[in-house]
Amino acid sequence: MPSKPYLNLADVKKIAAAAEAEALANNWAVTIAIVDDGGHLLSLQRLDGAAPLTSHIAPSKAKTAALGRRESKVFEDIINNGRTAFLSAPFVEGMLEGGVPVIVDGHVIGAVGVSGVKSDQDAQIAKAGIAALA
Repeated sequence: MPSKPYLNLADVKKIAAAAEAEALANNWAVTIAIVDDGGHLLSLQRLDGAAPLTSHIAPSKAKTAALGRRESKVFEDIINNGRTAFLSAPFVEGMLEGGVPVIVDGHVIGAVGVSGVKSDQDAQIAKAGIAALA
């Protein structure tokens, strides 16, 4: 039977700490969500000053990246380039930049979603968190 890597609690804590450090270093008030490969929430932290709505957006971005197996920005670009019918795709709600999959040995094992600042900054925070696994 094939096997694959997965996010364990220690991994989640590393990602969360590194993402939080990136956000705090830039004085960005955000919410950081980490999900497993099925989009199930493993961690959520809303930093001081982050808008309440970000606690809904960040997990949606992460879930979209995990289930779609690519950055959520890809889906945002599809829609912005005119394929608005993609808005009807099931189970993907966070089609905004800031969701980044966690890929290990070619397997998507989860994702990080961030919300609260500019979309490219959200993605920067997510990628900084994921880099802590290296």
